[in-house]
Amino acid sequence: MSEETPAAVKAQCEAFRATFKQLSDEIGKVLVGQHEVIEGVLTCLFAGGNVLLEGVPGLGKTLLVRTLSETLHLPFSRIQFTPDLMPADVLGTNIVMDDPETGQRKFVFQKGPIFAQVILADEINRATPKTQSALLEAMQEQRVTIAGNSYVMDKPFIVLATQNPIEQEGTYPLPEAQMDRFLFKINVGYAKLNELMVIIDRTTGSEMPSVSAIIDGPKILEARELIRGAIVAPHVKEYAARLVLATHPEGQFAAGGQAGPTNRYVRCGASPRGAQALILAGKVKAITDGRYHVSNRDIQDVALAALRHRLLLNFEAEADRIDPDKLVKQILELTPTEPVGVGV
Repeated sequence: MSEETPAAVKAQCEAFRATFKQLSDEIGKVLVGQHEVIEGVLTCLFAGGNVLLEGVPGLGKTLLVRTLSETLHLPFSRIQFTPDLMPADVLGTNIVMDDPETGQRKFVFQKGPIFAQVILADEINRATPKTQSALLEAMQEQRVTIAGNSYVMDKPFIVLATQNPIEQEGTYPLPEAQMDRFLFKINVGYAKLNELMVIIDRTTGSEMPSVSAIIDGPKILEARELIRGAIVAPHVKEYAARLVLATHPEGQFAAGGQAGPTNRYVRCGASPRGAQALILAGKVKAITDGRYHVSNRDIQDVALAALRHRLLLNFEAEADRIDPDKLVKQILELTPTEPVGVGV
């Protein structure tokens, strides 16, 4: 990016904003309302992260991911997670094949559904932890290792997982290590009255809305490079770091000090991936808002989705009915935006 002129960078940013809006509008032809959810999913796509969608059945989580895949010129794969699903059903396995030329038998790797580029992990928390963990390497390193051999995924690669609230029957909580590999956790809520009426019209009429493919893999990779080139001033970087450190109990920057909500309610705070998520998502937010530099406001706007799944709360939080969203909001209120100059 350093060799490009400001005019060229500005033109690229404008083109990206147009593409982002076009994708949002195209998905909106099928998915009614849920503008923040759509924006969050697109943010993860262009930031290069995975996304976890949580909500009760029937709210359009699967429909959103399937519609997104139709707007992208990328191979799509849907994996339906069930209690009897095995890791090999996701990753693939070595099978014995006869070589017609030599007549000898040999092992051949049969790729699983994970070897697409847009992966819908549907109802991921209905599979056992063993199968859930099969996605760990693919989500973080974009490759899988089978029988000592590594297979690299094609880029861009994104996992979009849906899950039902853990209070529902037949669910297994995701391991903390896997939750941390999602850039965002997005809560999908119920439709409003006017939105529900539009849903009824669209889904019970004679015609269903359709979408067109907007962008391909190379263009997505170009957009990701553009986003990574966005400027983050030292004081904004420090603010993002202090927000993450504010989630660490007994830490120097724990929100509210010794008697604050972090020390009272948090068992384990966010990892460095939380800071990475804040910065990357903040860069997308800045460019979509018409700027090439990240502000503290951008960090605040993405903090809920970036941090809510990275906090492990204790029993006192449950007793006081404090959920991660309430806690992140309190941390945002208690963490000053003014730089303190530590480590900068």
